[in-house]
Amino acid sequence: MKTDLTSVGFEDLKTPEQVDKALMQSGTVLCVVNSVCGCAAGAARPGVKMSLRSDKRPAKLVTVFAGVDTDAVIQARKHFLPYPPSSPSMALFKDGKLVHFLERHHIEGRSAEMIADNLMMAYDEFC
Repeated sequence: MKTDLTSVGFEDLKTPEQVDKALMQSGTVLCVVNSVCGCAAGAARPGVKMSLRSDKRPAKLVTVFAGVDTDAVIQARKHFLPYPPSSPSMALFKDGKLVHFLERHHIEGRSAEMIADNLMMAYDEFC
């Protein structure tokens, strides 16, 4: 499940320090909170991968895995405030600021194509 994202260029963040360094940098960063749930496999990961076909896309791709890399996930969620903890979820940052966020309820029950379209609209605006 990790390699589903790392095989397409996502960096797997395992420590709070790695999370802070990745999310606070200049430019655009997409952070995906990966999980073992069915909506992560059925729509979230496929949708994220589909979104990367866009001409505009984030400069950096990172992921943390809920239930596995606990400290990294806790740290990432601090950067997602005011949004509550949610997995899977997707956060787009620009110059260290959260500019777009997809919570689990934006993912669950939606197709991979709908998720990709949502992300690509954010890429068009912020990347």
